[in-house]
Amino acid sequence: MNKYGQAAIKAVDLIESKHANTPEAAWEMATIEIFGEGTSGQSKGCPRSTFLALCETGKVKGIKSGVYISAKENKEYAVKALKLLVDNPSLSNDKKTLWNETKGGIKKSHNSQMDVVLALWNEGFIII
Repeated sequence: MNKYGQAAIKAVDLIESKHANTPEAAWEMATIEIFGEGTSGQSKGCPRSTFLALCETGKVKGIKSGVYISAKENKEYAVKALKLLVDNPSLSNDKKTLWNETKGGIKKSHNSQMDVVLALWNEGFIII
């Protein structure tokens, strides 16, 4: 699991332990701990948007659905990836194929979105 996956898991833990009150605050705290405050890794938008998008849907264990982001593209990726994983759980072992199927074959490099989705999925933090 890469650092963005670790951040997603840490953020859920922070919410569950009541050390953070919102998914946004939890992500901020987790990424500061993992990457360091103000670093490019800490401020990277795509993994953050993906985490918050999954939280919005109410699919992340321990986090109430709500409005957490306005980024539509990463939310679409996250929701589609979850549907693909539900339909074919073996994709949890193949990040590249999951990303390609999420994008519908369109060539585009992933920007750690699938790291967040897969970390939450593989750790059992996704509500099916």
